Amino acid sequence: MYFEPKMRKVQTGQIIEYYSNTCRVAATDGIFKCRIQGRIELVVGDFVKIESAEDSNDCDAMITERLQRITALYKSKDRVTKAVAANITRLGILVTVNPKTSLEFIDKWVVIALQSRIQPFIIFNKIDMLEDDAYRVLQNLYEGLDVPSFAISAKWQTNLKGLFSYLENQTSIFVGNSGSGKSTLTSALTGTEILSRELSNNQGVHTTSVSTLYQVGNNMQVIDSPGVRDIGIEHLDHAEILAGFKEINNFSLKCMFPKCSHQEDDGCAVMEALKHSHIEESRYNNFMNLNAAVRS
Repeated sequence: MYFEPKMRKVQTGQIIEYYSNTCRVAATDGIFKCRIQGRIELVVGDFVKIESAEDSNDCDAMITERLQRITALYKSKDRVTKAVAANITRLGILVTVNPKTSLEFIDKWVVIALQSRIQPFIIFNKIDMLEDDAYRVLQNLYEGLDVPSFAISAKWQTNLKGLFSYLENQTSIFVGNSGSGKSTLTSALTGTEILSRELSNNQGVHTTSVSTLYQVGNNMQVIDSPGVRDIGIEHLDHAEILAGFKEINNFSLKCMFPKCSHQEDDGCAVMEALKHSHIEESRYNNFMNLNAAVRS
């Protein structure tokens, strides 16, 4: 027989599902469907204070306060920023050959993660379709920039043990192009089937419309949010873009002029480093492309 959880009058919990005007909150006494008091901006992953809502027919409790966020991912539209998920500690970037993941996609998400104070890491997925060490050059490049990587097959659950260990005691979110295996990986890690529709061109369509935080037995949390598909870099400034390119930032400090454009300026240490292969050309090109896309 199922019994509705009973809660104390006031307690703290975490939002594990977010809808337009209600949430599901995991708290000490159980999981509660909650309505929101006032106009509090909330997203999945937020820690909140809740009170019992005995006068409500459709909800168990009411959210009265949002606690301070450790981290948050934001998207922007028309210069307005809005959070899509909170209290994330690690961001996994799925990289595949089919469909091909661009290097600019990788670098964009490294920038977003670092600017959000989240540790980025790379997941080379679908290794069952590739020759051994096919990703070795990229692995060496990004691991040299303190971005860890894992080579796996989410479909066949190959090499997941190391990834499981890395995600223990962490709250993670995955990003990737359609068809990269994000839903398959989330299902493999959480033991919950995440639906996606496979198309004939090997691209999947994300069908999840609700942001959800999955809690796994080894103190691992995984956030699955459709909102991350729309995240761009328009809300960042040039300094934040530069900070996401560690090696370029380091050389920029040696430029002769503080407002160097890092192109053909006299005394540009970045261009000198690029010329001598101390900066990877793809990283430099992506830095310039992302820099051009942000606001002045």
